[in-house]
Amino acid sequence: MEAIINRIRSTLPAVNDDILGYITDILETNKSDYIDFQEVDDALRPIFEEVAHNEREQAAIADLCQFVCDQLKLETLSNGNDSTDEPKKLSTPVSIGHYSGNIFEEVSSALFNVADRSLIKPLNESTTVSQKKLEKAEAKLREKQEKRARDGGTNGENKVQARLEEAVVSQATNKKLLTDSENSDSASRSYDVHIDNFDVSYGNKMLILGGTMDLIYGRRYGFVGRNGLGKSTLLRVIANRNLVLPSHIRILHVEQEIEGTDTLALQSVLECDERRNALLNEEKELNKRVQTSGSSAAQDSFISKRLTAIYAELEAIEAHKAESRAAVILNGLGFTSQMQAMATKEFSGGWRMRLALARALFSKPDLLLLDEPTNMLDLKAIIWLENYLQTWKSTILVVSHDRTFLNTVATDILHLNSQKLDSYRGNYDTFVSARTERLKNQQREYEAQKEYRDHIQVFIDRFRYNANRAAQVQSKLKLLEKLPILRPVEKDHEVHFRFPDPEPLHGTIMQLDDVAFSYSKDSRLILNNVNLSANLQSRICIMGENGSGKTTLLKLLVEELEPTKGQRHGHRNLVVGYFTQHFVDQLPMNINSVEVLQSRYPGRTIEQYRTELGRFGITGDTALQSVLSLSGGQKCRVAFSLMCMKNPHILVLDEPTNHLDMETIEALAEAIKKFQGGVVLVSHDELMIKRVCTEAWLCRNGSVTSLEYGFEQYKKLIESELQY
Repeated sequence: MEAIINRIRSTLPAVNDDILGYITDILETNKSDYIDFQEVDDALRPIFEEVAHNEREQAAIADLCQFVCDQLKLETLSNGNDSTDEPKKLSTPVSIGHYSGNIFEEVSSALFNVADRSLIKPLNESTTVSQKKLEKAEAKLREKQEKRARDGGTNGENKVQARLEEAVVSQATNKKLLTDSENSDSASRSYDVHIDNFDVSYGNKMLILGGTMDLIYGRRYGFVGRNGLGKSTLLRVIANRNLVLPSHIRILHVEQEIEGTDTLALQSVLECDERRNALLNEEKELNKRVQTSGSSAAQDSFISKRLTAIYAELEAIEAHKAESRAAVILNGLGFTSQMQAMATKEFSGGWRMRLALARALFSKPDLLLLDEPTNMLDLKAIIWLENYLQTWKSTILVVSHDRTFLNTVATDILHLNSQKLDSYRGNYDTFVSARTERLKNQQREYEAQKEYRDHIQVFIDRFRYNANRAAQVQSKLKLLEKLPILRPVEKDHEVHFRFPDPEPLHGTIMQLDDVAFSYSKDSRLILNNVNLSANLQSRICIMGENGSGKTTLLKLLVEELEPTKGQRHGHRNLVVGYFTQHFVDQLPMNINSVEVLQSRYPGRTIEQYRTELGRFGITGDTALQSVLSLSGGQKCRVAFSLMCMKNPHILVLDEPTNHLDMETIEALAEAIKKFQGGVVLVSHDELMIKRVCTEAWLCRNGSVTSLEYGFEQYKKLIESELQY
């Protein structure tokens, strides 16, 4: 950087230290942004042109920008992108008396905001660069950074962006308690988790302020709250130990799928038990040494004693049961015996996520962190997991929007709302009742305080100018000042969905007659002899295990696949709306929601696009944000809007509740109930099925049959088949 400063001084003698400091800051802070000449020229030319006093200096600006670009490349190659956290020293004193208005904010900004040097002014020197030019350059720089974030950029830039978007954590710790916990012997160590007075922010957004979390060993905590408030971020913060936690507590976070390799699925689960693997490897090595000749009597004695100790430890950890325990877990999560003998690279991403969950359950950590574990599971696997977790001995913290799952598994609920964490005893239904009662009490207290304040204020207003009551008025004023700040009860924003009503069609509008399907002539039939029909009053749920053909059946209904045998009939005016998570994942990320609808359905007014988005809660500035910046739930809402642009008569929905919070799921269920058309639904959300569906179709063994008693009949069927 010194060579750059010297070159600028020699080319533009009029440049002062303040301008050089400003240039140095933007180059050092955003060094990776200036990867070519055009980037440097756009950022620095306006500043150089303001300083240049003659034509010769103006002509030299291009060469100067090229020199800066070359030097930055050299520094990047020699030093990498490592940033230093050394304190920065002001090159000039700050004149406190210079600032006006909000003194504290201006001086704080000048002292501590390194990027904003416009407020730092030398005592006896005036800058020769106009403030407008500096602001213009900074605005252009911000615009470039936002564009890079939208468009992706190079690998190096992605790494920088990832560093910038990491959650920032601060925590007040009690060193004495932490030291006592670490120094205690293993028998008396506590496995409870106590985290006091911590803050978590992500970018410019504060997620948790002054949070406190107490996780008692052996209890199962459901973690709930609206989408985008920071639940998953907090799990990552705990898993990465960004918060201070006792080092003896083993934490495992199931977040990413395992890497696909040649390792067999069963072996992949067994390998996660590091202690067992180490003992077995040592046993194998010692047995090899025993079989080789030439060892002394002393060595033989040592090996014999060590093998005895290894066998005792293997017996203590029940190593002989490990393989059967791993097989039971895999079977419960849907892996057949044949699948357990397959290499992990042969599985899709969803199945590898199940393997990651199986490894976590097998390894039995002290604190297990699960983030939406039911999203990847069918109903049979969910019921198995519910029963398995109820026997869990250590602590669980699980983020889930499946109400039935939380009612079955959770012993406590953590609720994240308004940057605060609140703890409730009991399952989710108990939490809802307790929170409703708490909000009622807070509302009553607020109204009582407001009435008391209003009563005092009426007295003050009435006798403010009465000399005989002056002492009483002053007393009332002091009383008002001492009262706590009156804050209204914060109520959750209500979510409302609304599907457009279709044009009426009478009778059966969709029908499958003797339909069979296979993906090739030589492959087995996925579905065979299927006969189904639907009308505008239909509310149909399709149930079955993963791989039983549910999604294939939906694709036949929406004509994405052609039957191998049989026919699909549809009303000539029939319009079908199809929703699947694949459509959500395929949304263009670099444009906003209005532009997404505009690109797919051109020719309509902006108001029409915004009205359609507004049906699903994408309103105001949210509709103008890039899709990349939206949460998973918001992207689902955009996909719903796309589906409804053509006013469908029948909604075909494949797992629509994934990534939606509970309030949004309830809004979706209510909207489906009010919809004037038909609905065909695949879902593992028990409450959604019970609230919406009046018919149930079961996909199993290549056939589709109607269940007379609906969901409850299917649930009893799979419970009878489960083996724990």
